[in-house]
Amino acid sequence: MEEFTFIDWIRSQTALDPASVPVGPGDDCAVVRFGGDLLLVTTDQCADGVHFILADCGAEAAGYKVMARSLSDIAAMGGEPVAAVATVAVAAGMTDADGKAIYHGLRRAGDAFGCPIVGGDVAAWANPLLLTVTMWGRPIAAPILRSTARPGDVVCVTGALGGSLASGRHLSFTPRLAEARTLVDRYAPTAMIDISDGLAADLHHICRESSVRVNLTAATIPITAAAAASPDPLAAALSDGEDYELLFALAGENAERLLADQPFDVPVTRIGGVTEGAGATIEMADGATRPLQPRGFRHRT
Repeated sequence: MEEFTFIDWIRSQTALDPASVPVGPGDDCAVVRFGGDLLLVTTDQCADGVHFILADCGAEAAGYKVMARSLSDIAAMGGEPVAAVATVAVAAGMTDADGKAIYHGLRRAGDAFGCPIVGGDVAAWANPLLLTVTMWGRPIAAPILRSTARPGDVVCVTGALGGSLASGRHLSFTPRLAEARTLVDRYAPTAMIDISDGLAADLHHICRESSVRVNLTAATIPITAAAAASPDPLAAALSDGEDYELLFALAGENAERLLADQPFDVPVTRIGGVTEGAGATIEMADGATRPLQPRGFRHRT
């Protein structure tokens, strides 16, 4: 079964009370009402052989990555982290030092953004190392969803894209929590997602959930040096994934201020616009406009 087909099936089976769960499956975080406040809830897992190669990167890098992935989800919802719990299914042959290194990696990511680890579980099994983090956060203002982009919005991205595996950035990225706070405080993004599966794939989530079309311009897409060194730099930027940059829409006047201000340590780039319709297109260097396929990482069984 393909990952997002399965997620769609889960959503079709899920009946939630919108008064207590305003946002269920299908966004970067669920949104739960608790005691009059809104909580963001997300969970991520990282498996040896899928999300990292333990023999190559080491246990601390694996711990950092799984924590940073959840922090990135909180950022994508325009939130700030509160706390996390972590589970570790330890592989045969791992040592006490490996277990401590996993914890240090988790702590390194959490401490950088004020997110304590408040509990979890440890087990041992005969399969490769499996790590899971569940995290709670709070929205800075209203949660920023995938489903609220509007025709006329401008589409922007932080940083540069592609080549994350070649450069090792998939293990050492910085979750864009500080950038998300500034966006919420000053520029009012209408929709947002973090780029985990690839720009083309994750853009389609916004298109589908918001019932809009997004038109990209290939020449404006920011490409990393690692992607530029690949055989097809544009394809790398569109579909390599694990960039963990923010992809977001916002009103035109706010986009103009943001692009002029450039308030972050990484650049912000306008890469397209939102119109009525469905799906996504990309204008190529030769002037031709083509459908943009949702290529990127997919789990399949």
